[in-house]
Amino acid sequence: MRRRVLLLVAATTLLVLVAFLVPLAVLVKNVATDRAVQNATVQAQALTSLVATTPADVLGVTVAQVDAATGYDVTVFLADGTRLGTPVRRTPLVELAWRGRSQSAEVTGGREIVFAVDGPSRVIGVIRTFVPQVELARGVTRAWLLLAGLGVALLVVSLVVADRLARRLVRSAIDLAAVSHRLGRGELSARADVSAPEELGVMARALNGLAGRITDLLREERETIADLSHRVRTPLTTLRMEAESLSSSDAERIAAGVEAVNRAVTDVIQQARRRGAEPSGVAVSVDAAEVVRERVAFWSVLAEDTDRELTVDIGPGALPVPLSKVDLEACVDALLGNVFAHTPNGTAFAVRLTARPGGATLVVADAGPGLPGPAVLRRGVSGSGSSGLGLDIVRRAAEQTGGEVRLEPGSPGLTVFVELGALGAR
Repeated sequence: MRRRVLLLVAATTLLVLVAFLVPLAVLVKNVATDRAVQNATVQAQALTSLVATTPADVLGVTVAQVDAATGYDVTVFLADGTRLGTPVRRTPLVELAWRGRSQSAEVTGGREIVFAVDGPSRVIGVIRTFVPQVELARGVTRAWLLLAGLGVALLVVSLVVADRLARRLVRSAIDLAAVSHRLGRGELSARADVSAPEELGVMARALNGLAGRITDLLREERETIADLSHRVRTPLTTLRMEAESLSSSDAERIAAGVEAVNRAVTDVIQQARRRGAEPSGVAVSVDAAEVVRERVAFWSVLAEDTDRELTVDIGPGALPVPLSKVDLEACVDALLGNVFAHTPNGTAFAVRLTARPGGATLVVADAGPGLPGPAVLRRGVSGSGSSGLGLDIVRRAAEQTGGEVRLEPGSPGLTVFVELGALGAR
């Protein structure tokens, strides 16, 4: 942008300078020529009266003085053939002057001016003045150099002014882009400089208004989630107390489930409070193998109760992925919850977690009726009348690590592949 502004200003200034300086340079040359011709004419006309009244020897001295005092070649031709002053041949203009025609013309090397001196009955003499090209162009080169210097100075001044203006415009545009990038990274305190020139200032005010509106919406969202948490925690507390009053092994499972829900609600509230805050820059990671084992162990009890055969294959060692524990637990719970929600009792399913180059792969396969297709990955889309948020949670968790989700329908059954990226892959 800055270079284009400078090129535009330079081209415009050059056109203006050419439009003014070229005619002015021609005018300077014509004025210099006219001045030299006028001076030579005056000098020649001063000799006209002397030709008719002064003897030849005295006239010769006067012509020699005039010739020496000026930069012109002055020659006087008398009727008897005498030549006084600069010795030159009789030119065609001199011949015309003997016929009574005084005039001037461009000749090789300069301009020739002739005057016929009339006597009582005929021409008694001819005065010839030759103005060389040096005299015709005296001062023109210097004037042209001054005009060229003036043009260069005006061009430099225009480019300096344009550069300062372009710098301000470019700086304001770069500042706007930087503020938009900061807002995109979650730095909602970023604001643009509204003192930017013209339209950029309007854009800065609009961007600041957008940032303020986003902040207000996030604050309202946090308040709504906080209100929701208070409503949910009351029945959760009641469920926990009732579970603790039981004395069977089911009590521990129910209490663990209630506690998991409570942790999920707490994490949602904390995420809502952090949203819009300055990025911490701290990398989050969790051992995927440990989390998958814990969640599979939790769901295995329900699998026994519903006569489902469960196959678990988790590779040895730790498999760190760039996710929080709560997010990965929500991802695994969504996958396994879909198996129980959308397949009949007695349907076998399998869970596999393996390492891959650049991360880990979580696979959940079942022998149920399957799902309509990849469209169910869109938020709110469900193939069985549910909320349609389960697979969207899985998709967002995978994309957060730089991975993806793939669905492969079987005959029958459905296999979900969740590619999780490794630390530093995002």
